[in-house]
Amino acid sequence: MVLRKIVNINETLCNGCGSCIPRCAEGALQIVNGKAKIIKETYCDGLGACLGQCPQGAISITEREAPAFDEKEVHEHLKNRDSTPKNVAEPQVEETLKKPQWPVKINLVPLQAPFYQNTELLVAADCAPVALENFQNFLPKKRVVIGCPKFDDARSYAQKLGEILKLNAIAGVTVVHMEVPCCTGLKWAVDRAIEYSGKKIPVKEYEIKIGGEIVEL
Repeated sequence: MVLRKIVNINETLCNGCGSCIPRCAEGALQIVNGKAKIIKETYCDGLGACLGQCPQGAISITEREAPAFDEKEVHEHLKNRDSTPKNVAEPQVEETLKKPQWPVKINLVPLQAPFYQNTELLVAADCAPVALENFQNFLPKKRVVIGCPKFDDARSYAQKLGEILKLNAIAGVTVVHMEVPCCTGLKWAVDRAIEYSGKKIPVKEYEIKIGGEIVEL
């Protein structure tokens, strides 16, 4: 044990969004039971590349006694992690889906996070959950992002969603929007996002009529 700087995570503040994970080049951070954790202290170099990535302010650097940083262990850890079959992580994905997701606004969600992996993405008009009584039926096994192309730039949505699709293993996209013409900008943004990602991702589109009817397009 040595006295050194190491990452500290406030579990009360952490909501498990995973924004910190991509910034940890050593792979020291993982989402465990819905919270970011250092999986092994010898993996954390204490330099704090993950600082500033947490929207909750849950990450800080503290100085305390801890095992020394081990670069050789990190190298082996990353080597083994990168060679792990993707389906090994699926039980953790199922556990993560049970946890609340925040944020949900397209402009606020992280570009890359464990909660995206091997799930479907629900891209919804932000008034859809209020306008549609049974909106909850769209939610199972999906991660949700919401927005309004009337008040935001649909091109920025396309760019942000394109990065998300490119950086994560998303199995499919469902678009839910209102009947009004401006709302179809969500589908336009998703189409451009898929083009940018270079992936073949199945898309379903649903339109909510003024009277509350749902039509699959």
